[in-house]
Amino acid sequence: MDTGESGAVRRRAAQAASTRAEIVMAAGRLMLERGYVGTSVAAIAAEAGVVVQTIYNSVGSKAELLAAVLDRVAAEPGAPALLSGATRERIAEARTATEVIRILARSSALVNERTSGILRIVSEAAVVDPDVGEFEQKRDAARLHGFGEVAAALREKRGLRGGISDHEAAATMWALAHPHTFRTLVLSLGWSTEAYLNWLEKSLLASLL
Repeated sequence: MDTGESGAVRRRAAQAASTRAEIVMAAGRLMLERGYVGTSVAAIAAEAGVVVQTIYNSVGSKAELLAAVLDRVAAEPGAPALLSGATRERIAEARTATEVIRILARSSALVNERTSGILRIVSEAAVVDPDVGEFEQKRDAARLHGFGEVAAALREKRGLRGGISDHEAAATMWALAHPHTFRTLVLSLGWSTEAYLNWLEKSLLASLL
């Protein structure tokens, strides 16, 4: 049987989680509206209805707030992940290298579409905040590592073109599917996400297989 003390602990934990979620949502709204530089921690606190110290206690620095916003966007119901467990399973079950490329292209297009707004803020913030720059470098490294897994899958299915190393293949995927490329083609040049998806699939097939 739960004691009154354990119930109180659970309530405090739930309240802390709720407060953190509200802070992260407030940070996301303001950063998308005003940009990273134009959004102060004090403004986020006012938007969330908390004092500034609560933000530092609950989430951390401004850079950590931005990281939490990006994590929240990626974790929302229905949000795709570039190499989620389900995507890895589909790649493992794919019969051909061409099918692997198509799975990767669609996953990349969906992820880039979902996160393009906040990733634009990350790129802008990295110029002025070294902590965000380090955070972006780590995410890029993780993305490259994930593409290395895809390169290994392509080689296993005897689809990777001769003379291309796994690292070269991963770097090619990293460049073509990078969020910066998506923003250039879709947001700057006005392509639709479907047009970007078709281009990405054709480019990956032509470059790797």
